[in-house]
Amino acid sequence: MAEKQTILGRISQLAKANINALLDRAEDPQKMLDQLIRDYTNSIAEAETAVAQTVGNLRLAEKDHDEDVTVAADWGRKAAAASAKAEEMRAAGDQAGAQKWDDLARVAIGKQIQFEGEAKNAEPLIASQREVVDKLKNGLVQMKDKLSELKTKRDQLVARQKAAEAQAQVSDAVASINVLDPTSELSRFEDKVRRTEAMAQGKAEVATSSLDSQFAELETDSSQAEIEARLAALKQQH
Repeated sequence: MAEKQTILGRISQLAKANINALLDRAEDPQKMLDQLIRDYTNSIAEAETAVAQTVGNLRLAEKDHDEDVTVAADWGRKAAAASAKAEEMRAAGDQAGAQKWDDLARVAIGKQIQFEGEAKNAEPLIASQREVVDKLKNGLVQMKDKLSELKTKRDQLVARQKAAEAQAQVSDAVASINVLDPTSELSRFEDKVRRTEAMAQGKAEVATSSLDSQFAELETDSSQAEIEARLAALKQQH
């Protein structure tokens, strides 16, 4: 029983553990959770063994109790049969025979009392064992729930850590991009392209201006020719 009480104490202590408080105090929460998971897993295995052993002992005690009750009832029936036989012999006038069967009835009654006593004495122990079994089973359920909670928190913590690491990597990459600033190279290239475009536009405007001046000269020549032609026509009139 002492061993069972010790296991019950450990189960109670583990089941009541405040995981969040433990995590707050831990230097390495993931490492602490992994250790807790191992401890809980081992404790659950030990508790399951204790439950199996206690249940086995309880079932044996219950079986012995049921057998004692059955045997006591059998001896009660034998006592009743022997007593009835004694009365039958007595009615027939056979006092010796009646005494014999009464003595057998007394023996049977003694056996009945003996097994009834054994059954009654076993009942407190059986009740106690049933209580221990119930506590162990409830403790196991709580521990398994706690183990599930531990695993969930461990997985969440690992996921958060991976996300934080990934974010840090992205931040480092962005920082390195800012340091290198490749956009400055693009800006310089864009300026070069714009200067080239400006040069081309300037050349085009220069070429266009030259062409316009040539056409202007041509228009001037045409006007002068018209003047001379009209002047010649006037002279012919005279």
